[in-house]
Amino acid sequence: MTDALARLQASGRGWNSWASEWPAQMSQLPRGLTLTPVAYASSKNAFTDFPAQGGAFRYGARSVRGEQIALRLSHASTEFDLSYSQPETDALRLSWSTVKLGEWGLRFWLCWTLRWQPDANEPAIEWTYDEKSGELSATHPRHGAVVLAEEAPALLATFHADPTALRVEFEQQGYFYLGSRGTRGPFPCLRYNFEEMPRLSLAIAFGATRDEAAAKARRALAATPENLLRLQTGQGNQALDAVRDVVGWNSVWDAINKRPYTSLSRAWVAQKFGGFGLWLDDIFYHAWMAALFDRDIAVENLEALISVAQPAGNLPCLMTGRDSWVDRSQPPIGSLATWMIAAHSGDPTIVDLAYDTLLANHDWWFRWRDGNGDGLMGWGTTPGVGSGLYRGTKLGARDESSMDNSPIHDETDLDRASGMLTAADVGLNSLLVLDAEILSHWAEQRGDTATAQRLRHRGSALAAKVRDRLWDDERKVFANRLWGQDGANGRFVRSIAPTSFYPLLAGIATPEQTQHLLHWLDDPRKFGGFWRLPSVTRDDPAYHDNVYWRGRIWPPLNLLTYLGLRRADQRAAAERLASDSHRLFEQAWRKGQCPENFNAESGLADDQPDTDLFYGWGALMPLIATLDISRLTPWAGWEIELKPGTWSLGPLRVGGHDIKIAAADGWVSLRRDGVETAATDMQGTLWRVAIAEDALSCLSTGGGRVRIPGASIDRMIEASYDGKALPSEAAPAGGIECAVPGRKSCADLVLRWRN
Repeated sequence: MTDALARLQASGRGWNSWASEWPAQMSQLPRGLTLTPVAYASSKNAFTDFPAQGGAFRYGARSVRGEQIALRLSHASTEFDLSYSQPETDALRLSWSTVKLGEWGLRFWLCWTLRWQPDANEPAIEWTYDEKSGELSATHPRHGAVVLAEEAPALLATFHADPTALRVEFEQQGYFYLGSRGTRGPFPCLRYNFEEMPRLSLAIAFGATRDEAAAKARRALAATPENLLRLQTGQGNQALDAVRDVVGWNSVWDAINKRPYTSLSRAWVAQKFGGFGLWLDDIFYHAWMAALFDRDIAVENLEALISVAQPAGNLPCLMTGRDSWVDRSQPPIGSLATWMIAAHSGDPTIVDLAYDTLLANHDWWFRWRDGNGDGLMGWGTTPGVGSGLYRGTKLGARDESSMDNSPIHDETDLDRASGMLTAADVGLNSLLVLDAEILSHWAEQRGDTATAQRLRHRGSALAAKVRDRLWDDERKVFANRLWGQDGANGRFVRSIAPTSFYPLLAGIATPEQTQHLLHWLDDPRKFGGFWRLPSVTRDDPAYHDNVYWRGRIWPPLNLLTYLGLRRADQRAAAERLASDSHRLFEQAWRKGQCPENFNAESGLADDQPDTDLFYGWGALMPLIATLDISRLTPWAGWEIELKPGTWSLGPLRVGGHDIKIAAADGWVSLRRDGVETAATDMQGTLWRVAIAEDALSCLSTGGGRVRIPGASIDRMIEASYDGKALPSEAAPAGGIECAVPGRKSCADLVLRWRN
């Protein structure tokens, strides 16, 4: 067993839908067992093992670790719901229930096939079927496995050489054939038809002995599965639930590198890319989203990216089982994502894991992507590096931006000497300013003053260049700029993308520039309108192409623009974008879709055949709705929006703790690890929130009451606002209550008590 498998087993993550190609298949990966549903429809003589590319899925709610999983499967017009749960360690319970029959239930067969092969170099273990009890069992020198059902298989259990033999039998012999019925073999098939058993439950369990496994399976079969908690209600309804489900469904096993990671899409990545695929920014986003629920899954994704860092310093654009795009990178969001992972997990060692790699990647941009020496970076493909597809081409250079066919690249050429597009990119330079800001902070924490100063100076100088040289004063917007002659500035690129809002994210834009950007954000000829944000302005000729980055809406653009608006303290504009993003995602999610991108006119995703409909970063759209209540940022720490109404968010991880925030009856309450820590009837934003068992502090404009349920008057150590003592009194429902006066500007609110 590899170290990765041993960690999965030790952490209770052995059972999961690990195989990206078969979402309905469950594997006990460390023990080498797979359980696969297959179906046969006599009406069409059609057999299926429910491949991800078959379109026979509607992904349901699930936990990120796979303890609870639900999905709907369809085959030949028959539909049924399938669920998995894990009542105890090494035990799996499954249930199905028919939703719609496409033919007489006698002629539709749902079968469960098993293979147990703990060692790939040894034959699969033989199973034994007891016809009297309906029990299927197998033994291994170290443990046994038992499968039990509420009822024995309808008519028979069969044994086959492999899945292909089972398929051939059904397609050639139908379901009447009895020649494969038996009691022993390495590839058993338990058969059920929907006439006799339209709904049923099975359990499979491991134990030190066969008897122990049987007892565990009986307990699992008798267990009542728990319902998944609703994670977000009211404001941004089910947004956090959707993020959880998508992270869970796309977290799979990379059989090439023997590690878990969160794939881009089950529908094509393993098949198209030869077993695995790491698009750089996608995996950073996946790790960020995973950190809201589970440190281990987030770190596994981060480790996968760090493992492919190049000797030149860059993190590569794409690594797959078939190709390596090491001549280019992708937009530098790695430090931001890593900061988020560490902040949610409450684990500073995560920064230690990634710091050197991220610093090398940051420096790489300044060595290799300033093609004309003017101090502003652009996109490129480094000459003579690697042999990846599109290396040394304009398309390869555009790929580095992740916005490969965007019209912002149309006016550029490829400079063969440097391998670069002949334009400075406002989005890239803004992200590099933010990257320098975060890295300099980490360097300071490490006592590396020289590196911190170098990064701060670089970031400040680059911010000034963006502010002055990439601001188009005629159009009043930040824009990409073509290279000029002999060091002079070239003309501005005509097309404008949401990356023109990234100077807000990096804290670059002046107040005057910010106001002009807000006009672009709201103008229906630009980025305004019902469905937002289009990937290029609506008055751009390329907008109507509606192909990929030529007009369609992309979740990463919305996310980074939203965070920029928040950093610029443009609360109203940020809330509108969060609401618009959630509304757009909701209409797709109701159809079981988590789209890669959307049509900016209709809001649909399935209008284009090349749009993946269950794509990892699609979950960035509901993430925005979650961030609009609770967010962690490098510039303001933990922020909480005290919104009116009735709503709830969480639990989600903040600082390594489970946090739940809920609003009702004019109060917002904050729970930490299940215990109510504080409540308030203030409204607005809390900045730099910090909570502990015996303290709460934040920046606030006040204007209301704060209640600490676990404190008492005689045990209060400090209650102050803006450095002045706050009077405290016993709250009617217990604890203490303080009245906080209102202010135009924020001030420190500090409450400390003895437990």
